[in-house]
Amino acid sequence: MPLHVPPAPAPALRTVLTALGSPTAVREARTPSLRNAQGPATPDLPLPVHVLDRITPAGTSATRLAGWRFLIRCGERAVAAAETRLTPDGWAFSHFFEGPYVTATERALRQAETMTGSYQARLLSVPELYMLTLWLHGDCAGDGAEGHPAATDLLVPLAPAPPGIAAHRPHRVAELLPVLTHRLTPTPTPAPLLGSPA
Repeated sequence: MPLHVPPAPAPALRTVLTALGSPTAVREARTPSLRNAQGPATPDLPLPVHVLDRITPAGTSATRLAGWRFLIRCGERAVAAAETRLTPDGWAFSHFFEGPYVTATERALRQAETMTGSYQARLLSVPELYMLTLWLHGDCAGDGAEGHPAATDLLVPLAPAPPGIAAHRPHRVAELLPVLTHRLTPTPTPAPLLGSPA
């Protein structure tokens, strides 16, 4: 399938390129793979990172753009990722990192390229469940920084996924959101005992 990667804001890309060109930033990063990389490191596959703050009982979700993530490629593989965030002064480099989500993102993107249909690639984070998904949005021409998951969009949980949710298995938003709703439902506050102050 044609997988569309939305263009990242130019200032966000510039901050990553500046950080990659800074020996101090690379040396101080807690990413041995990036420090030990042979050859040039280049930012690739920018993905907007949206955060799922809440799910309503109706199943609709409220999301917000948290930043842009770039895979950092050395040769044929991603060795790390760079995160940027929006500040009152514009886009700023946040940090480099490595770990399972880097390889899981790359795997999910390759998997998505074999699916039928056209999608725009994004990331959707569910902080309360420590869950990150590849969000395949059906509006390929849409602004990657805006919008909410549509019922027909696909979410591909990245490994490690929360218990009971299969990693790298695509789910329609309409199917996965109800599962997440049950997991995110707050526990009811116990009623006060009779005779105690309310």
